[in-house]
Amino acid sequence: MTSSAPPAQERAVRFTGNWREYLPIAATNVLLIIVTLGVYRFWAAARQRRYLWSRTEVIGDRLEWSGTGKEMFIGFLIVSAFLLPFFLFFQFLFPAMIARGKEAAAGGIFLLFEVALLYLGGVARFRALRYRLSRTWWRGIRGGSDEPGWNYGGEYLGRLILAMFTMWIAWPWMATALFRSRWNQMSFGSLPFRSQLVAEGLGRRWAAVYLMPLAALVLVAILAGLISAGALSDGGKASPTLFVIVGSLFLLVYLVIPLMTLHWYAKYYRRAAETLSLGDLEFGFDATTWQWLKLFLGNLLLAVVTLGFGLAFWGYRNWAFMVRHMHLYGEINVTDLAQSTTHAPGEAEGFADAFDIGAI
Repeated sequence: MTSSAPPAQERAVRFTGNWREYLPIAATNVLLIIVTLGVYRFWAAARQRRYLWSRTEVIGDRLEWSGTGKEMFIGFLIVSAFLLPFFLFFQFLFPAMIARGKEAAAGGIFLLFEVALLYLGGVARFRALRYRLSRTWWRGIRGGSDEPGWNYGGEYLGRLILAMFTMWIAWPWMATALFRSRWNQMSFGSLPFRSQLVAEGLGRRWAAVYLMPLAALVLVAILAGLISAGALSDGGKASPTLFVIVGSLFLLVYLVIPLMTLHWYAKYYRRAAETLSLGDLEFGFDATTWQWLKLFLGNLLLAVVTLGFGLAFWGYRNWAFMVRHMHLYGEINVTDLAQSTTHAPGEAEGFADAFDIGAI
């Protein structure tokens, strides 16, 4: 049996949920998280995902989420115990070593711990994707990966350090290479994911992002020079030039830089989807910068208007946004799509939760 992705107007990927249907889930999740002092958030995440997955149709069949709050909670406890030495060092040993005049030793250990945390952040990204695929079912088939993510953590650390040494000029090449590496080790059923994402076409947008902070630094330098020279005061009153420079700096930092960064990521996500495939299936994503901006501003406004309760809808809105802009093209032979033989991890995504890595 072969399933074909329908024409674009029929949408091979659809989200059928609505906010009224989701409201009772959000309300009870918030209440139980408050009553349990945050412990219920793992079960809340499982409830949310079960609903979102069940309202997502892929080529006529709904997704299923099989993850549980218990396994996410246990995963978090394991990782918390793993990270306990880091916490104890930063909280007690580091200030004690400084107080005893062992600044060099304290700094060396601090650097090693920082590198270790960066490495574990990369492992967390890989294992979060692996776990979510392993708990996502479609027509009785699930995804996953046999790789534990330790090698990816090393690659993540190396590329991040390279990006730092280049003062983030190499960021597009780092981001695209890591996306390829992560997804090329994933599969769904018997079909492997394949990504051919490259930085070509993303460099110009990143250059615009990169130049904005430099422009801000130039404005700060000009402002400092003029103030020290007394050129921005007129008889004890601030010169109009001062307001112009400060206003330009404010707009640059709080408006232009965020918008340019959003502009880059909008194209990055489109390119990432366009170059990703699963067997003969190809993906697409059509969200523009303006549509991303409306999503973020809508989330912010919702949280403010509802005095914080709207935060419970952010996951719903983000998932619906991604699904509604996702496209699928090609054919898949369901008969030949065998069940995945990859390892289904039982430790959930404790690393990702500890490092606050979201689903998108």
